[in-house]
This record gives sequence, structure tokens and C-alpha cells, in this order.
Amino acid sequence: MASHHRKPRSAGTRVAGIRTPALATAALTSVALLSQTANAAPSDDGKPSLEEVEKKVDDLYRQAESATEKYNAAKEKTTKQRKRTDGLMDDVAQRTQKLNEAREELGSYAAAQYRTGASAPDTAAFLLADTPQDYFDQNQLMSRLTARQKGAVDDYVTEQSATMRQRQEATESLATLTDAQNDLKIAKATVQKKLSDARELLSRLTAQEKARLAAIEKQRQEEAAREAAELARQQAAEQAAARQESGGTSAGTGSSSTAPSASPSDDPSYATKAEKALAFARAQIGKPYVWGATGPDSYDCSGLTQAVWKAAGVTLPRTTYDQVNAGTTVSLADALPGDLIFFYDDVSHVGVYIGNGMMIHAPKPGAYVREESVFYDGESSIHSVVRPA
Repeated sequence: MASHHRKPRSAGTRVAGIRTPALATAALTSVALLSQTANAAPSDDGKPSLEEVEKKVDDLYRQAESATEKYNAAKEKTTKQRKRTDGLMDDVAQRTQKLNEAREELGSYAAAQYRTGASAPDTAAFLLADTPQDYFDQNQLMSRLTARQKGAVDDYVTEQSATMRQRQEATESLATLTDAQNDLKIAKATVQKKLSDARELLSRLTAQEKARLAAIEKQRQEEAAREAAELARQQAAEQAAARQESGGTSAGTGSSSTAPSASPSDDPSYATKAEKALAFARAQIGKPYVWGATGPDSYDCSGLTQAVWKAAGVTLPRTTYDQVNAGTTVSLADALPGDLIFFYDDVSHVGVYIGNGMMIHAPKPGAYVREESVFYDGESSIHSVVRPA
């Protein structure tokens, strides 16, 4: 899978329909100097540089998160398929019971016929036949049976045919379930392997190296936050200019960091739902990222967004792959608080927008639910924005 390591941003470009601000020279300089400190050349013993370790760990976490979404999809499919298979098995059991009851009724007729000596072989031979319909065609049994006996034979044939169909369907469903369970095991093993590899790399670092890595990460977060703040200022200025030009008082497009405000063309109910969603999201800040988790004590990225909107009465699918299609796509310039922001070409990460270029998300393994700039991993990582309700 392709790596989604951070890519450098260029000033004055446009992403998802919005102009991004130029970064402050001081911020760039501080990050560059700190990175240079980390970029020590590999030692004579072949030990990778801190930058190489950082990049590898970052890539492994991204791959683990992508594998987590595949795990979530496989788990959902397995759960649905198991439910379907169990239902079919129950149907087969019920059909088999009805078939046995019909066979017993025919058996009673065969016994009676044998005792009286009247056409004794007919019903008995029918019950022993491998293909009852062929027996009818060849021996014209139906013409020699009473109306009551004919009804019993019809019931038997109907139940036998239905039971055979149900058994075949259940067999196929069971095979599909087995495949889904295998996919689930593979996805789980992939996530565990990526996380294990990342932990192994980090375990080789000294305390000083880990502190330097944390400092670099903090610098990047601060850089992204400054960019988000500048973006919000630009949006506010453009909206004010637009209102002044039109003489109207229309609301902005997501610059509020508290409650969402919608324009007259927007569904008024969205603002109410989004406010509930954001209140729930803020209450989850500080809870750990755990892959495959849907709350209430921990979350992965799509588990969090699903729970956030469930609190507002909106049901979202489980995975990022499905959530990205569960609403209306809008540009980042038109994003409102409550909208979902998706990341990377494989749509493997998602956060909930809160305004001012910021979002709440469950970032990655080892991290906690937090507020962060939508530019946390570079503007090129933003895939799309979706309004879910």
C-alpha cells in the first residue's frame, strides 16, 4: 500500500476549493531547524537516523489505520453473514421438522395399506424412492390414492423441495461466512503486525530521541494550527466582503468554532443536529484511539464519527469507505461544523469539522481523541468533505 507520509505544502495553492495561506517564515524555520537536529546521519553500525525511524513509524501507523478500516468492513460483513446463516439454519431445521411430520403421515398410510392389503406397495415404495417425482411419473401413484392421501403426498413433496432449496442456500451462506471470517483474520493480523513493527522501532529509541520526536510532532501540530487560523481569518474577511457587497447578512460557511451557522439555502435542521453531534464529540476528547473500537471508552476514527452522529439521531455506516458516500459532498470552502473530513487516497481516515479549519478526530494508534487542524498531515492529504445529514 502506498505510504501517506506528510507532503510539503506550497503557499498560495488551492485545495478542495479553498485558498490556503502562506506559512509564517518563522514557523518554517523552526520546523526546519528541529528536523535538521533529527536528521543525523546513520551511525557507523548502520542504525537508521531519527528521521528515518520517524517516517517508518508514521507510515506503519497509517498502514495500520488503513488495515483497521478493512478489519471494520470484514467484521461488519462477518456479523451480517453470520446472522443470515443462522437464520437459514433455523429455517432448515423447521423445514426438516415439517418434512419429518409429512413423512410420518405418509408412513401411517403405508402401514394401514399393508394391514388391509390394499395397494400396500404404493405409498411404501414412494417413501423409499430416491426421486419421488419420478416415482409418480412411472407408477401413476396419484391416480390410486384417496383425496386425503393425495394431500399428504403433496405436502411431503412441497416440504421436501423447500427443504432441499433451504439446505443448499444455507450451505452457500456458510461458505460465504467462512470466507468472511478468513478475511477478518487476515485484516486483524495485518493491523497487529503493523502496530508491532511500529512498537519495535520505537522501543529502540533512547529517551532523548523520543523527546525529540515528540517535539517535532508538536511543532507540526502548531504549524497546522497556525495555518488553520489564517484560513479562518481569510474566510471571515471574504464573507464580510461578500455581505457588504450584497448588502445582506447571510451567515458564514463554517468559520464558527462553536455552533454551526447555516445559510438560508441550508436545511435549518442540520445546524441543530450538528450542534448535538459536536457536543458529543467534545465530550470524547482525551479518550484513547483503539483500532476497531466504537466507544464509549475508546474509538478508532470512523467509530468516533459514527458515534458522534448517532448522538444527533443520524445513523452512519461503520467504515470510512461507506461514510464517505453517506451524505452530500461539499468543498472545504463551504464546510460547516459537523461535516465529515476524509483523508488520503484510500479514504482511510475521517474527522468531524468544528470550524476555523479545525476538527475533532481519533488520530492514530497511541494517540487520543483531540482537536486538530484539518491540515495536520498536509493539504494534499485531504480527500473530501461530506455533509451527513
